[in-house]
Amino acid sequence: MKKSLSLVPPNGIHIILDLYECVESLLNSPEKIEQILKEAVKEAKATLIDLKIHKFSPQGVSGFALISESHISIHTWPEKKYAGIDIYTCGNKTFPEKAADFIIKKLKSQKPSLIKIERGIYAEKF
Repeated sequence: MKKSLSLVPPNGIHIILDLYECVESLLNSPEKIEQILKEAVKEAKATLIDLKIHKFSPQGVSGFALISESHISIHTWPEKKYAGIDIYTCGNKTFPEKAADFIIKKLKSQKPSLIKIERGIYAEKF
């Protein structure tokens, strides 16, 4: 009998967002970024473990939400009206795409770019 290959479902979904032409004041507000991250975790139906926010001087904010399923992170450049976001969730019980849509809306990006990667896919021989 000849063995065939079968793809195993992904271990996780990794979404990379580049958000251009965002509202500058939102990108420079640690309070707004914290609120957006907390709500994005809820939108993804993920479980928040910890949340860290750092405000840079003179501008910019970085935030990291550690979730049971992996993480959501953001780094902002208000002077460029740009934010880089990373959403990575493991398993099949979360909705990282909903978190991405939510963040795009909340930062009011006029030019979002989204890349979705299925992580941990491999082929098994049967």
